[in-house]
Parts: sequence; structure tokens; C-alpha cells
Amino acid sequence: MSEDIVLRVNNLKKEFGGLVAVKDVSFEIKPGEFVGLIGPNGCGKSTTFNCISGLLNQTSGEIEAFGTDISQMRPDQIQKLGFTRTFQHTRLWRQMTVIENLLIPPRNQYSPNSLKSLFFPQSRPNEKTRLSNAYDALDQLEVPHMAHNLASELSGGQSKLVDIGRSLMGDPQLLLLDEPVAGVAGPLAMKIFNNLRRIVNETGISVLIIEHNMDFILRQGVDRIIVMNEGEVLMIGTPDEVKNNREVIEAYLGE
Repeated sequence: MSEDIVLRVNNLKKEFGGLVAVKDVSFEIKPGEFVGLIGPNGCGKSTTFNCISGLLNQTSGEIEAFGTDISQMRPDQIQKLGFTRTFQHTRLWRQMTVIENLLIPPRNQYSPNSLKSLFFPQSRPNEKTRLSNAYDALDQLEVPHMAHNLASELSGGQSKLVDIGRSLMGDPQLLLLDEPVAGVAGPLAMKIFNNLRRIVNETGISVLIIEHNMDFILRQGVDRIIVMNEGEVLMIGTPDEVKNNREVIEAYLGE
């Protein structure tokens, strides 16, 4: 794989019995790109995500990331390459605080057991670094004041922000977000997108984001948009190209 390609999906197909949910889907994501994946309900967006992240085995096709074939890898193996994903419905640990939720995902953690610390002396400074990174993630998302709130006390929109913060703690090079603003009020949804745009610009990570609301994502500054319909890629282009494409309009609104 070329060094300027983070993710390559080639002729991806997923069948459930006689139902073809995804058919010959192909696209690429470059470093530092903010890309939207849109389409009507049931068009295969989440199934595509699940195949990429290893939750589902594709029927055929190839998926490559960072020069590695990940088609047959488990989710934990894919995550170690630099992938992190979220789900449409947040899965926070509700009886833990926000900062505690963020401290779980980082890799290569050591036990806080004092005896083990004797054998792994780097564990203590590493723990301080993780804590600092967790507060930095909350700062990036403009919610540092929620650090010690229980996850169960958060609104739906706040939970989405914390879920994104938790995903950033996995030090991703590619972040897959499944409808991070679904059910979130307009102003907070815009704040989430603006923060994601800024994170992409500042860190150079790549983001692939599923969004159902076409009108909303067209206004949110993504670099490119992949449009799916009935399990296939209908088109790939800039927001302006998508907005003016007759096939896209028909897929969403009908002829």
C-alpha cells in the first residue's frame, strides 16, 4: 500500500444468507482526511464499518490498513495497528467517572499493584502521562469541567463527547465514528463536528464518520463524502459535488 493511503477497501462484499448488505464497495482514506460516509437507512454503512473494524467477516473483498491486510484480523489486532471506532449507541461505564472512562483504553498499561511496580518502574510515570493525556482529550473537546462527573449523569450529547474522548485515548491514526451526533441537539452537534475538524487539523489523524443527515454533514467541513445506496457506493466527491449530484438527490428524496 502506498504511504499516502491509511485505509483501502477494495470490492468489499457482505452477505447475510441470501441478503447482500454490501456489494463491491471500494474507497480509500488518506492521512489527515476528514471523510463522511452517508446514505439512507439500511444502505450498508454500519455493515461496512463492522467489516473494517473486524466485528464482521466480509464475504469477499480486501481491506488494507497501514500497509497490512486486515481482512481476517480480530478487532483487538486491528486496534493495535492504530484503529479506534465508536458505535452509534455509546457504551460508557456508567458507574465510573468521565476521567476514569478515559483512562481505560490506552494500550500497554501496567497494574497499579505496588509489588508489580517494583518490576515495572516505568509504570508510575506512564500513569501520570495517561492522566495528563486524558485531561488533554477533555480540553480538546471543551468539556474539562465534566472530568469527575459519573457517566450516568451525562446527557446524550455529553456522552457522545466522552465517547469520542475515550476513543482518542487509544492514540488512533484512524478514527471510525458511527453517527456521533445522532440524537444530539443542533448546537452541540455542530460543536462536536467543529472539534473533530480541529483535531484532524492539529493532529493529522484520519477520521471516517457515518452520518445519516445529508444536509447536516454537507455544512460541516468534511474533505470528501462517500455516498452509499442499496449496499453500493453511489459516488465519492467533495460536499459541493455531492450536493449537486442528481443521483444522490434521487436516492435521498426520490425522483
